[in-house]
Amino acid sequence: MEDQGDIENEGGGIGVMIMENGKDLERNISAVSESGIRQPLLSSKSRVNNTSQIAIIGANVCPIESLDYEIIENDLFKQDWRSRKKVQIFQYIFLKWTLVLLIGLSVGLVGFFLNIAVENIAGFKLLLISDLMLQDKYVQFPFMIIASVISWILLLIVMYFRGFAAYACCNLVLATCAGILCAFIAPAAAGSGIPEVKAYLNGIDAHSILAPSTLFVKIFGSALGVSAGFVVGKEGPMVHTGACIANLLGQGGSRKYHLTWKWLKYFKNDRDRRDLITCGAAAGVAAAFRAPVGGVLFALEEVASWWRSALLWRTFFSTAVVAMVLRSFIVFCRSGKCGLFGQGGLIMYDVNSGAPNYNTIDVLAVLLIGVLGGLLGSLYNYLVDKVLRTYSIINERGPAFKVLLVMTISILSSLCSYGLPWFATCTPCPVGLEDKCPTIGRSGNYKNFQCPAGHYNDLASLFMNTNDDAIRNLFSSDNSSEFHLSSLFVFFAGVYCLGVVTYGIAIPSGLFIPVILAGASYGRFVGTVLGSISNLNNGLFALLGAASFLGGTMRMTVSICVILLELTDDLLMLPLVMLVLLISKTVADCFNHGVYDQIVKMKGLPYLEAHAEPYMRQLVAGDVCSGPLITFSGVEKVGNIIHALKFTRHNGFPVIDAPPFSDAPEFCGLALRSHLLVLLKAKKFTKLSVLCGSNILRSFHAFDFAKPGSGKGPKLEDLSFTDEEMEMYVDLHPVTNTSPYTVVETMSLAKAAILFRQLGLRHLCVVPKKTTGRDPIVGILTRHDFMPEHIKGLYPHLVHHK
Repeated sequence: MEDQGDIENEGGGIGVMIMENGKDLERNISAVSESGIRQPLLSSKSRVNNTSQIAIIGANVCPIESLDYEIIENDLFKQDWRSRKKVQIFQYIFLKWTLVLLIGLSVGLVGFFLNIAVENIAGFKLLLISDLMLQDKYVQFPFMIIASVISWILLLIVMYFRGFAAYACCNLVLATCAGILCAFIAPAAAGSGIPEVKAYLNGIDAHSILAPSTLFVKIFGSALGVSAGFVVGKEGPMVHTGACIANLLGQGGSRKYHLTWKWLKYFKNDRDRRDLITCGAAAGVAAAFRAPVGGVLFALEEVASWWRSALLWRTFFSTAVVAMVLRSFIVFCRSGKCGLFGQGGLIMYDVNSGAPNYNTIDVLAVLLIGVLGGLLGSLYNYLVDKVLRTYSIINERGPAFKVLLVMTISILSSLCSYGLPWFATCTPCPVGLEDKCPTIGRSGNYKNFQCPAGHYNDLASLFMNTNDDAIRNLFSSDNSSEFHLSSLFVFFAGVYCLGVVTYGIAIPSGLFIPVILAGASYGRFVGTVLGSISNLNNGLFALLGAASFLGGTMRMTVSICVILLELTDDLLMLPLVMLVLLISKTVADCFNHGVYDQIVKMKGLPYLEAHAEPYMRQLVAGDVCSGPLITFSGVEKVGNIIHALKFTRHNGFPVIDAPPFSDAPEFCGLALRSHLLVLLKAKKFTKLSVLCGSNILRSFHAFDFAKPGSGKGPKLEDLSFTDEEMEMYVDLHPVTNTSPYTVVETMSLAKAAILFRQLGLRHLCVVPKKTTGRDPIVGILTRHDFMPEHIKGLYPHLVHHK
């Protein structure tokens, strides 16, 4: 992303949660606003930006700036559209669909690569441990006649420590590599990335979240982290990966890495990038779950703040391309050429092929699972929040401490996943199985672990497998007595706790898989308890448990419902899945917000909610914006512009025409900082204060003012001016947006907030109700002016925090 070089403080302050003496402290850190409206004590000649560095929990997201989703209708823009021919318009439409096609192809290939990498790296690791344990079974001890108990203990020690050493070392090496990539190369790649993508599509440009380095670390770090045995998934990072790919294609490559394409100049604006990134996020879900329709609904329900019918078609097209790419590779992988497990991880969870019939007891059990998912999901979000705040103290010490934390959690995960199966009892293999039992040398339901021939360890079949295979085992309906109640409870407790402590370390990590594993565990537990009195098999109960926990943590309904049905190919479960999702979300909403909403807030991202807070109805737009404003005349002196740009960080400046250019002071429009810098760099100045817009229109093209993407645009410190040039004038009319969105000062703040978010604005101009004897503009509302922290600082009696 473009290095903007300033913190978007939007009206005088930003509320951030910081840690001080071990306690949470909410602090309003004042700085210079983007729009220049919240500095009532300073004149425009004396304002100096004293922006301080803000430490935000969870990620390095400074600087924070809003995105320009609004169409800038200045004279250059109008001239450009009037001069475009039908061929150029067709070229723009064709290129946009081509980019959507490329996004789908690229995300599909990356998704296949991640599956292959995880299945083979984790598979070879698990095969190595399995072989070591088989070798250790045949170790002979000379003291068997003396004391069989002592020999059994010695056998256990040799088997345990030799296998554990190999298992823990493999996990530690993989985890350390992932941690080093994330901590030293791209810290923004940590976590799932869904909160960051959600914030970007809301209009927040956090630093480096979609950079090429973040994409690189996200792909390889996710493969290494999932293969290292962490209780994390690659599905969440796939959403971030898809967004990064879309951003890289949409900005015409990267100037920093000398990968640019001039024919993509049409898309060098935030509006088109927003559409492409939405397609990329949807394609990421489709690649992760093989759920194209679920990907579209996920983008609509969770990540996108702005939607339209044309975007729906493009998003659906991108996910359809992903589905076709993955289907092609599935056919190829059936020949066994994709690695250790044949299908390369591209598996579909087979729940049941028969029509589910349920009775009153089943419905009551479904209600219980829904309530349980809501309670456990809200507790999970609460614990994740506390763990992330604790980890932030460690992560702030530097990259080395981040890697050390990754190594610590890796050892803890290895201890749990390798040690807990030793407490499980060995179970005789079922009679009449098509597959071999126990399964040796491949993935499967029946892991031998330390058991004798003809027996399997049910807990090892969950812990000592890849996450995808563990879910498939839990969803399996072939053997209702495959897992003991004690094993299901231990696995649920282990996955639940490991999922909480793992999320937040410096590796790409998703929440979908840990949540599905934990939910499927207690769902199957309930199904096993009901036994013969239920008409639903254990696999269906596992599916319902996964749905309930997903609804309780992420608070999504429609998209999760469709994803699970596409994932299991069981449309007949639709009514029960819908019911359990509605119950779990309703119960969990009574306690806290969704996990992604919590993380967005924790990171200090100024996210605008879809609804207005009740206290906003007690205020009007004029109550939260104040002057004096920094304004420019239609024909302004160069020295005044440079002084304003140098001593403020504002990105929008009102332009006012005054006599002799108009009969009375008149609000002409809004000029952006980036456009002013381009205009100053060209030095199209005049010695007299006269209109010369026609000369400027002939000298520039609309693409000269396009957003530079990951390359750096012109900066004030790189420009130099003589004393003579400082006294000259420049006509701002050609670069002034003559139709900015405006509201009257008496509009309720709630109505203005809804308008601001739905239109995707960066600046909302406030004009007076009566213009007689008053300036033509009262102030500018920006993102920060709608933040509770800002309003609380102005009117502390109105805002009540829970």
